[in-house]
Amino acid sequence: MTKTVAILCTLDTKGPEAAWMREAVEALGGKALLIDIGVVGAPGVPPDVSREAVAKAGGTPLAELLQDPTRQKASPVMIAGATKLLLEAVREGRVHAVVGLGGTQGTPNCTAVMQALPYGFPKVMVSTLASGDVSSFVGIKDVTMMFSVSDILGLNPLTRKILANAAAAAFGMASSAVTLDSAGNGKPLIGMSNLGVLTEGAMRAIERFHERGYEVIVFHAVGSGGRAMEQLMREGLIGAVFDYAMGELADEMYHGLRAGDPTRLTVAGQLGLPQVLCPGGLEHIGLLVPANTVPEAWRDNLYTFHNPVILAPRLNGPQLEALAAEIGKRLTHTKGRACMMLPLAGTSRYGVEGGALRDPAGDAAFFEALRRAVPPTVELVERNLGAEDPAFVDEAVARLIAMIED
Repeated sequence: MTKTVAILCTLDTKGPEAAWMREAVEALGGKALLIDIGVVGAPGVPPDVSREAVAKAGGTPLAELLQDPTRQKASPVMIAGATKLLLEAVREGRVHAVVGLGGTQGTPNCTAVMQALPYGFPKVMVSTLASGDVSSFVGIKDVTMMFSVSDILGLNPLTRKILANAAAAAFGMASSAVTLDSAGNGKPLIGMSNLGVLTEGAMRAIERFHERGYEVIVFHAVGSGGRAMEQLMREGLIGAVFDYAMGELADEMYHGLRAGDPTRLTVAGQLGLPQVLCPGGLEHIGLLVPANTVPEAWRDNLYTFHNPVILAPRLNGPQLEALAAEIGKRLTHTKGRACMMLPLAGTSRYGVEGGALRDPAGDAAFFEALRRAVPPTVELVERNLGAEDPAFVDEAVARLIAMIED
């Protein structure tokens, strides 16, 4: 089947570049679909999907946008329209990859569309901004950012090569025979969170799941990881959850670099997915600091350095009690089978006996607060083991499998 690559850009300013990319896709045996998300100015080349069609799909006629046009008014409409049209084309199998071209205006617009597309669908953004911080453009989706090196303004030996590479990358991705589907063996895919202070336990859990025929997607719980895990639950790819590392909740509450968002720890429960929970890594937060520097606000807490520029201060008893109350509040959404396992001997390798952040009194306060806060819809299981103890991990895995297979 011929693969179609959608090219998303403003054709009034990037017409020759889009035409060149179309030629590059066609030279590889593919087909290109030019989608014009411009508003003011005549298209430099004829589009396959006109700006009028995009604006209409976005809910506002183009003629209305052209009355005293502003980017603030036009961008949301064109993003919404392009998103709607591309999602329809993807669902119907008419488009197999997308490439965006842009600078300070086109990049956020194109990537907003890309972030609405499914995981696994090829997304390539050629941008003048791609050598900097691209977190807002990627979000939690698999957007490939490609630095244009020069401005995307006219064809020359450099832009022709960069754009041809981008076209080939998108076409190659579209040509891959590998698909992203739920497990084909009748067993749900398991989503698991992890932090570096729990990796030995995570590796053991993966082995135990594999022995029982389950595949696992592991997410680094640094904010984007937890959000991606929960988005994949919403999209139906993940069918059961081992939420082993919850440091994102601590960092959200106390402004660390691994901060999650307000939906963290609510999605699996709302969807009724089987889940086993462990407050792994919650005893500390992560802070980005000047090398080997401790901020004044954290000097009275236990702390260690995860590396020279990431400080890991231990939360004290009252801070942990407040965190436990927030966890309980978020778990009130739970309507499916769920179990919270408490590792009373330490919630990470930092917190176990001999760990740099060992604080038995703080742990005791935290666990007591969790006992009060966890709703009755969530089974509470306590073990006098550390979070990475093999017996603790094995029981957590066994409990989740029992929920799935019961």
